[in-house]
Amino acid sequence: MIYLDYSATTPVRREVLETYVKVSEDFIGNPNSIHRLGVESKHLIDKATEQIANILKVKPTEIIYTSGSTESNNLIIKGIANKYKNRGNHIITTSLEHASVYGPLNYLQQQGFEVDFVELDENGLVDLKHLKSLIKDTTILVSIVSVNSEIGILQPINEIGKLLKNYPKCFFHVDMTQSVGKVDIDITNVDLATFSSHKFYGLKGISVLIKKEKVELEPLIHGGKSTTIYRSGTPALPLIASCSKALRLAVENLDDNFKYIQKLNEYLVNELKTETGVVINSNSYSIPHIINLSVPKIKPDTFVYALEKFNIFISTQSACSSGDSSSQSVYAITQSDELASSSLRICLSHLTTKEEVQEFIKCFKICKSRLSLKSNNN
Repeated sequence: MIYLDYSATTPVRREVLETYVKVSEDFIGNPNSIHRLGVESKHLIDKATEQIANILKVKPTEIIYTSGSTESNNLIIKGIANKYKNRGNHIITTSLEHASVYGPLNYLQQQGFEVDFVELDENGLVDLKHLKSLIKDTTILVSIVSVNSEIGILQPINEIGKLLKNYPKCFFHVDMTQSVGKVDIDITNVDLATFSSHKFYGLKGISVLIKKEKVELEPLIHGGKSTTIYRSGTPALPLIASCSKALRLAVENLDDNFKYIQKLNEYLVNELKTETGVVINSNSYSIPHIINLSVPKIKPDTFVYALEKFNIFISTQSACSSGDSSSQSVYAITQSDELASSSLRICLSHLTTKEEVQEFIKCFKICKSRLSLKSNNN
């Protein structure tokens, strides 16, 4: 099997799974219980939270645990809107966001909130001048993804954050789901951030939400304090401990892994560029982990299924997309309906070998030739 869909989800590291099992067996007490078993569980949560906070350079009190980035993004967007609706009803975002950002934004629009989309330059980067022009007295939130999940565009988060510091009534949210464990993101000038463990070889079902101290949120889930007042429910200690372990392991070799993946990316892209009719949509501002390409006149789903027969797994777009076969992100960058409706996503990892990439290229060419012939005959 050749797995090239790491942006959708990653395999769990054995060390992380072992932590989950050990904590599940050895720490059975509810962290909110006052007896010894509960106190021991609470102590372990505190240690895990402190480790995450140290890695991200935030305070332990600024960390909230949820079930995933979808819940975290919903909590932030709806939580800010409900908490600060007396201050304003205007939110700014981009056309490169995940469905878990658009979903709550669409919901809020139905409640009377106003949503504007900031323009992107020719490279897919946020136009800072246009962003500044959109901000008004009623703007309460700017939500911008650090790395787009389909094309891999890395946004200048620090520069955007510095700009927004001039507007203290407006909070800055960054969906970091595709960047944590892949690239180093400075969140000094970020008010709220989200990411999920299963994107960096951790377990599914656990997400970290960073909420800086000055920010308040209206909870989505009520019914008890848990680890914070912002998200009720019995703390998922094994998941929290395993998330901390996964994050520590992910950042240990961040630079070396990045360089290795960059070399794989360069080799793969150069090979793909030699193929007639293949258009590379990712650019020099994309992280090397994600390669987006289009093969016009061939349906992307058909291409995915053709590769699957060779036991190779890629995707068409984000696994959480709305189901539309056309990629909004690709269209935002290329302004081409043809490229947006024929895009494929290849996701690399430090686990990917050059031999796997070579086998993928061979099978890709076979599939493209067969599907092109079939398309021409039709």
